[in-house]
Amino acid sequence: MKYLSLPDETRRILPFYLAMEEYAATMQDEDEWFFLWRVEPTVIVGRNQLISAEVNVPFCRTHGISLYRRRSGGGCVYADRGNIMMSYIARGEEVEPIFRRYTEQVAAMLRGLGLDAKASERNDVLVGGRKVSGNALYRTAGHCIVHGTMLFDTEMEHMLGALTPGEEKLAGNGIASVRSRITTLREHLSMDIETFVRHIRETLCEGEKRLGAEDVKAIERLTEPYLEENFLWGSNPRYEVVRSARFEGVGRIEMWLEMRHDVVSDLELSGDFFSVGNAREEILRRLQGKRLTTEAVTAAFAGCDAGEWILNLKNEQLINLLTN
Repeated sequence: MKYLSLPDETRRILPFYLAMEEYAATMQDEDEWFFLWRVEPTVIVGRNQLISAEVNVPFCRTHGISLYRRRSGGGCVYADRGNIMMSYIARGEEVEPIFRRYTEQVAAMLRGLGLDAKASERNDVLVGGRKVSGNALYRTAGHCIVHGTMLFDTEMEHMLGALTPGEEKLAGNGIASVRSRITTLREHLSMDIETFVRHIRETLCEGEKRLGAEDVKAIERLTEPYLEENFLWGSNPRYEVVRSARFEGVGRIEMWLEMRHDVVSDLELSGDFFSVGNAREEILRRLQGKRLTTEAVTAAFAGCDAGEWILNLKNEQLINLLTN
């Protein structure tokens, strides 16, 4: 893959880099692009998440932590100058092979430093069995865009304070259980962050393309939708029935269902799952006007493959979730 670099070292807000990924997907001279970036303290929420359920907004405001939404699924991410963000853009639309190839490359890069690193089934990268990198993906313009974190020396107290994990993630020992599942590379490496950044580039990339001033202007135009209040906050749901479950290899899914005359009239999706298609629209189209009985829901999804909408989700899991 080729490294995509900016013309200067200006510090930019997080949505600029999300827009830079979109811009890279329109560039036809390479099949794979890659770039690294770092931002001031920021929380980025997944496409399908409800901010009020996932983010401690007052904490973020008190501590000057910015808040944005991305187009990919998955869970909330806290980023700061000690958290290296990585973007990978690949031509093609086969989600799982691209996701797997990328996370395996990142794990191999870490193993090159003598670390016990491997890619997990949830497309995280683990060191010594603890998460050091989380990744999310979405498709656009004949490409797959993967973006992920690399926890080098992040401000752990701010990360834990800004994010409000679901009850499943806090089972057992509360905040301590979250901390026990993650690690930072500072705990495992003696090099500084700049040296580590150079190692990533030299290991994963061959060659470089430097963008110019006109490219930056085009990226800035693509940044504007991310800054709109409606994109960040969406609509506040008013639903009568909530279904929630965590599935191995899928993630947490919450469905907020509006019921009228005992049938489904609308729904919203929330969670840290990965969307492969238009999950909300596909599920709503089949459920609208149906009762939430096992017979009705099973018939509604007969002949469907839920994994085409939510990565790794099986039909029986979706039906069990809806019928509780």
